[in-house]
Amino acid sequence: MSNSIPSLPSDLKPFAFLLDVDGTILDLAPTPRGVFVSHELRDTLTRLWQRTDGGVAFVSGRPVSELDLIFSPLQLPAIGGHGAELRTTPGAAPEAPRLPALDPAVKRQFAAIAEAGPGIILEDKGYSLALHYRLAPDKGDLVRAAAAKICAGVKGASIELLPGKLVVEIKQTGFTKATAVRELMTYPRFSSRRPIFLGDDVTDLGVFEILPDFDGIGISVGRNVPGVEARFGQPADVRRWLAQVSRNDAFATS
Repeated sequence: MSNSIPSLPSDLKPFAFLLDVDGTILDLAPTPRGVFVSHELRDTLTRLWQRTDGGVAFVSGRPVSELDLIFSPLQLPAIGGHGAELRTTPGAAPEAPRLPALDPAVKRQFAAIAEAGPGIILEDKGYSLALHYRLAPDKGDLVRAAAAKICAGVKGASIELLPGKLVVEIKQTGFTKATAVRELMTYPRFSSRRPIFLGDDVTDLGVFEILPDFDGIGISVGRNVPGVEARFGQPADVRRWLAQVSRNDAFATS
């Protein structure tokens, strides 16, 4: 199902498609490694890249190296690590990290939360650490409270919690998806374009907030976002729409 999805012209070169990954173009999986990228989606992204003349980028909490792995052989421009990494040239290494890696001592404290019971999965992203409790939803209150306690006790570092869908993540403050999108939009490949951002989670809200600065279009997935009229119900709807746009098919909203 879709709501207020804008119609686009046949010429997509004036636009930049900025795509969150998990929960937006990919269905959420019980574990981070369990996501599935179909051949059809790879073909869609390739066509979209061609039709926009290079105006496609991922905006993700995953590291750029992991995005390359799950979307292989595609290597698109990407924001990774919730803004810690930025790659503006497809296939190239990311520019210098915007944040240092998390302190190993802090990681060990946070990792100890996973010992609270089976089903709590630890994911080390380098710049952040995530605890997924999709397989143990009853442990959600425990995980969130323990993570908040660790953050409050960390001295000499600015640490923040990123809540998500059955996941909580810890990272250093300073860069976000929104700050990285601002930087991305200064590069020649993107600076003259109108961004179309699709996102589904709390960490995407900052990007929606800055879109008016670029005359951008925001499309939320699975949730109502204040100020964002366009919404898809689920990732399958997003994939279907992107496939139609990439083929220049007519798209009827409902």
